[in-house]
Amino acid sequence: MHRLKRHHKIIIGSFSSIIIIFMIISGILLNTILTKQNLNYNNLNNKIDDLRTDTQTKLNELTTNVLETKNDIKNLNIQVGSIDEQFSELDMELTKLKASASADFSGIIEEAIKSVVTIKTDISQGTGFIIDSEGYVITNYHVMQNAKSAGVYTYEGGTHSVRLIGKNEQMDIALLKIEGNFEELKLDNSDEIQVGEKVIAIGNPLGLQFSVSEGIVSAIHRPGPNGIEAYIQTDAALNPGNSGGPLINKQGKVIGINNFKIGSGENLGFALESNYIEIVVNEIAQLALNQTLI
Repeated sequence: MHRLKRHHKIIIGSFSSIIIIFMIISGILLNTILTKQNLNYNNLNNKIDDLRTDTQTKLNELTTNVLETKNDIKNLNIQVGSIDEQFSELDMELTKLKASASADFSGIIEEAIKSVVTIKTDISQGTGFIIDSEGYVITNYHVMQNAKSAGVYTYEGGTHSVRLIGKNEQMDIALLKIEGNFEELKLDNSDEIQVGEKVIAIGNPLGLQFSVSEGIVSAIHRPGPNGIEAYIQTDAALNPGNSGGPLINKQGKVIGINNFKIGSGENLGFALESNYIEIVVNEIAQLALNQTLI
């Protein structure tokens, strides 16, 4: 075996040292790179967590703002509704104020008269008024009694054939139907009628179509020919032809249907109270519906 020469040993030792140094430096560099990567990774995770937290916070704030906006809109709608109510009440009060003076019934008459009709039969004539926009009309039954033919004439000049839906002879009410769409009159609560309040009657006295007379409520709950204490006494002029027409208050609503007068006295007219009208008309309509179903 040959022994390595001294210079060979030196070369080999130097090369080994270089390799060891290279491995150490490489290890240090690799460790530095890994440490830096871990640091960057941790920083990135922290940024992601911060971003997630910030995003969630902003989403929570947005949700809160949306809920607050909804509540604000809801409160605003309530306030607007309250304002609308106040305007409506103000309009009603203005109507009452205008109607409190005799000359200012004209505004109410102008609106109400559109819903009043003339009824002519082969044996008589009278008045009626529209209580539903689909053409339901009420009048006194005695206007239609024993008639073989009848026609309804509106304020605008329209002529309509008429169909009898039903009747209540005791209360002297008939429910009629004409075809078309119309402005209607509303029934008021007759329990709130005040003796002395001003009223108007619209009708066709002695054939004078759509005549208006004014008066006051003289008394309430007077007995009628049927013995029922359900009639308003008024000094508004009522004559033949007024039968079936509306008795209207300062709010432009119907408080009674003009029914009869005492012939021997002046300004002694009587109208069936509106609460009774509503009950009777509903009964007639229900009975007619039941008969149709049968």
